[in-house]
Amino acid sequence: MLNPKIPDGPLEKKWRNYQIKSQLINPANKKKLNVIVVGSGLAGAGAAATLAELGYDVKCFCYQDSARRAHSVAAQGGINAAKNYQHDGDSVWRMFYDTLKGGDFRSREANTYRLAELSAPLIDHYVQQGVPFAREYGGVLVNRSFGGVQVQRTFYARGQTGQQLLLAAYSQLYKMKRAKKVQMFARHEMLDLVVIKGKAKGIIARDLVSGELKRFAADAVVLATGGYSRVFRLSTLAIGCNGSAIWKAHKRGAYFAAPSFTQIHPTALPQTSEAQSKLTLMSESLRNDGRIWVPKNKDDNRSANNIPENERDYYLERRYPSFGNLAPRDIASRAAKERIDAGYGTGRLKNAVYLDFKHAIKRLGLQTIKDRYGNLFKMYKKITGVDAYQEPMQISPAAHFSMGGLWVDYELMTTIPGLYAIGECNFSDHGANRLGANSLLQASIDGYFVLPNTINNYLASALKEEQPSVAHPEFDKVEKEIEKQIEKLLTIKGTKTVDHFHRELGKVMWQECAMSRNKEGLKNAISKIKDIRKAFWKEVCVTGGHKEMNTELEKALRLADFIELGILMCTDALQREESCGAHFREEYQTKDGEAMRLDDTFSYVSAWAYNNGDFKLYKEELEFEHIKPSVRSYK
Repeated sequence: MLNPKIPDGPLEKKWRNYQIKSQLINPANKKKLNVIVVGSGLAGAGAAATLAELGYDVKCFCYQDSARRAHSVAAQGGINAAKNYQHDGDSVWRMFYDTLKGGDFRSREANTYRLAELSAPLIDHYVQQGVPFAREYGGVLVNRSFGGVQVQRTFYARGQTGQQLLLAAYSQLYKMKRAKKVQMFARHEMLDLVVIKGKAKGIIARDLVSGELKRFAADAVVLATGGYSRVFRLSTLAIGCNGSAIWKAHKRGAYFAAPSFTQIHPTALPQTSEAQSKLTLMSESLRNDGRIWVPKNKDDNRSANNIPENERDYYLERRYPSFGNLAPRDIASRAAKERIDAGYGTGRLKNAVYLDFKHAIKRLGLQTIKDRYGNLFKMYKKITGVDAYQEPMQISPAAHFSMGGLWVDYELMTTIPGLYAIGECNFSDHGANRLGANSLLQASIDGYFVLPNTINNYLASALKEEQPSVAHPEFDKVEKEIEKQIEKLLTIKGTKTVDHFHRELGKVMWQECAMSRNKEGLKNAISKIKDIRKAFWKEVCVTGGHKEMNTELEKALRLADFIELGILMCTDALQREESCGAHFREEYQTKDGEAMRLDDTFSYVSAWAYNNGDFKLYKEELEFEHIKPSVRSYK
């Protein structure tokens, strides 16, 4: 039975009631306790710095050469907060409602409300750290809108909000490093979790420069390793992003929740060739002022500027007049796919739609658009050679965010005591679809505000237990299992590259488990992925050795996990016989092609146990006391 540990009391008092009843640990005892934080993005850096400030001994790990390279930098558009500076009707309750509705009522009320409640103090926190948020002429912080809302609640720093927030978090982390309260391990990748007597007590990490396997013990382990959408291979994520840490934890006993809930972002640059390794995200903030359209005529080969207004289909404004170009990501992505599949796509491969700023420039002036989005326009021109001030951008849907992740309770603890998952690698706040500008918000709140208040309840009991040691036999056992897997990969000596198998996996996942799914396709996908797994372990060629820097070995280890994760994603999508948010089952849609949710049957969080790869389903029933689930309409 899954226990979400939701506190008693009215919704608006649950977090306060939780804090009042939380256990405290005196400063002298905190020095005796060790915490491992895996990941150095907004969630990881925030957690490591804050826990160190509180007095804990912290070790922080990242596979990049610097914590500043964490993928949080890529979130460009902004961060939400219910401060209602615009006096346009916003409130904590409105933000809570928008987020719950945006996730198609597939997340916990208590977690979602806490996200909205803590959003306002988070902005104050970042301002005090020196984040240069955009301001009005008089100095007041300015907001803009994101998809799925009708108010302006997104704070931003041009088109580089994630980078500015990460710099603030990084400075706090390295302040603690200089104070010798945090040990930083860059170029180290967690390869497995060590569980002793049912509790998380450490990790095995590989030094990516020397290849050495190293053991680290701790009283608690915090995973802050981001999302897993690189399972599709082509995605907006950095090449190194992976799901291995949470997958290893899953195989050690942590339940994986809603794995098939992955978001397709509507505003990325289209794929241009088979050899392409990733896709580039253009911020959703561009949809504030840009208008999305396709030609009304199929296979129209004229340049965009030569297509007159009466021959343009502004399809989001036509289909969703209340929200228009700011329809939520899942809806905007499916609408683009529908137009492209129907033959109205643009570009060399006919796989894109237009994002046009002509009207915004005419209305607001060129300088205003440059001030708001200048770096995004520069990035677009650098990649495509096109000046988007003069002609429309071409955009296309792409794999982006993972709403699914390790199952966590209200305290952000997984089903393994002592193992926490924060930020994108847990499932907790976004349901079946994340609203834009809530990613930076959740990562920051989990790391800075929630985890430092909840981990004390577990660590207070850890004081009475024997301190973990890397000499424990369980560390030996786990390390030997890793060595065996590495040796097996290096001795296969096949004829096909890791990238070959990743391409094969990506094609299957994108075709059958991305923007739309159906029963037959998902069954075929599971069968095909099992064939890919079989071929991978027989035919892959991993060059080099393990006692050296070896990026091919890194990719192979990650892909082995992606393949297994792909099977679980398809299994979860097959089991959930409804459409909700980003999970669109073709068999369950309305007459006009919208998602058909089945609350009587599927109002729960799917939490899967590994069960030797057979995957056993557990359900966390969702109870809606304060908002009654309704038809999710943006028309």
